[in-house]
Amino acid sequence: MLVGAGLFQTINAGLFQQNPHGDALKIDCAKCHSTEGWTFSASAAVFSHDSTRFKLEGQHAYTDCKACHTSLVFSKTTTNCVDCHTDMHNNTVGFDCARCHDSKSWLVQNISEIHQMSRFPLLGAHNTADCASCHTSVSFLEFQPLGVECIDCHRKEYLATTTPNHIQSEFSTDCIECHKIDAFTWTTEGLNHDFFPLTKGHETSNCAACHTSGLQEPLSTDCYSCHQQNFATAINPSHQQEGFTTNCIDCHTTDPGWQPAKFETHDAFYFPIYSGEHRGEWESCTDCHTQPENYLVFSCINCHAHNQNEMDNEHQGISGYSYNSLSCFACHPTGNKEGAFNHGATEFPLTGAHLTTECADCHTTGYAGTSMLCGSCHTNNFNESTNPNHQSLAIPTNCEDCHTTNPGWEPALFPIHGDFYALNDAHASVANNCFLCHEGNYANTPNSCYGCHSTDYNNTTNPAHAPAQFPTDCISCHNEAAWSPSTFNHDGQFFPIYSGRHQGEWNTCVDCHTEPTNYSVFSCIICHEHNQPETDSRHTDVSGYVYSNTSCYTCHPTGIAEDD
Repeated sequence: MLVGAGLFQTINAGLFQQNPHGDALKIDCAKCHSTEGWTFSASAAVFSHDSTRFKLEGQHAYTDCKACHTSLVFSKTTTNCVDCHTDMHNNTVGFDCARCHDSKSWLVQNISEIHQMSRFPLLGAHNTADCASCHTSVSFLEFQPLGVECIDCHRKEYLATTTPNHIQSEFSTDCIECHKIDAFTWTTEGLNHDFFPLTKGHETSNCAACHTSGLQEPLSTDCYSCHQQNFATAINPSHQQEGFTTNCIDCHTTDPGWQPAKFETHDAFYFPIYSGEHRGEWESCTDCHTQPENYLVFSCINCHAHNQNEMDNEHQGISGYSYNSLSCFACHPTGNKEGAFNHGATEFPLTGAHLTTECADCHTTGYAGTSMLCGSCHTNNFNESTNPNHQSLAIPTNCEDCHTTNPGWEPALFPIHGDFYALNDAHASVANNCFLCHEGNYANTPNSCYGCHSTDYNNTTNPAHAPAQFPTDCISCHNEAAWSPSTFNHDGQFFPIYSGRHQGEWNTCVDCHTEPTNYSVFSCIICHEHNQPETDSRHTDVSGYVYSNTSCYTCHPTGIAEDD
């Protein structure tokens, strides 16, 4: 019996020494239990869950222990979200709930910021697109992986585009090769055509105008390769007969219509007419070239005939002197007695209005040390300018910041416009057409949206802005790129029509707003009238129930039954 009792005590002691929480738990029992019993009391326990690898924060702090610890062996409980929480997204966004949620609530308040950290940050029009337009399963809380290539979403636009036809032209399906990802329209601003800048007359969105054989066929950047027909049919003067260069830019700019045109190489190759003593002495080529059909023929004595007696006297003793055009040119190839002075070889080449300016107008105290600063000659022009007033606006005195040397100070640019009103997007496209906004008066131009766009506002009918008393601050709904798409937040300000149960249940504003001249008037029962018997039966116990528009909205401001 003594042996049996001893054996019982040994076995019994071993049983009591076993830890029901498993061998991995090493904390003192007294942290959670007392000598009064093994019952656990969270309020009486001195154990802190913060000492583990999973602090109880947010909703976890109020969760019953058994909800997570389904057995007494606590080491079997993992810290993975998905081990406790059902994956409502069906494994379409991974198992790390903390990427979007926190322990305070399942609500996601910063979905836009989260998307910016994804493999497809939202830029430009993408940033204002409705989630469901890309994530078609979003209504089921599923976000199936989408392709990030342009064509994955924009294949329809690619196939439907006809100007130019993207398929026939074998355009790349990588839209950003021509379009900007942060733009709101399909303009070709993103196209890198720097190898041949598209300026003025070359500015076109119709690639096929030049690329007649498709865009895969390389084109020459030589003027003549595209403008051979223009060159061949030019008659005033005849470019072919006179042997003009086929390099159009020697005489022309890219301005449409080939005008204005200059033949400034005339001075270097033939005779100085844009500089020297003959500058400003002619109006058209036929003043000297009396036979337009043959520009090789020229005349000097047409202008100098009245000076023949003087010329004869001055040339006494000069062998071979003869008063005729060819002789004049032979001895005076630069057009003056001492030889032509080439102002173009100096640090101040003469262009535009400077070509017809008398030397003495600039060289008032001689030729040495003449300043090349605009203000040294044009201080009076600057001080006397009133539209706009250059002094009061503190416009820089360096005229070439805004002006060229064209006569009359026109056309003029205003690169510091951003100091007064930044010209962005659509405003930037009319930056050189000042009259559109200023109408010739630069002193009192409004800088508010409505100040310029009151006509647009008052004439808008869908929706009618003025009768509905829409805000006159256009930027609250529109951006500077275009009037549409607008960012009018109907859901947040009035009633959810782009989300919730009314999403996709309407086509135009007048579906609900039956008076386009007054958008404060709306109708619910136009759509819901066929449900009136059912609706009446559901509201039999609702005090004050009336089947009318205002009553519907009063009780259901978000459009769902749970509002009441």
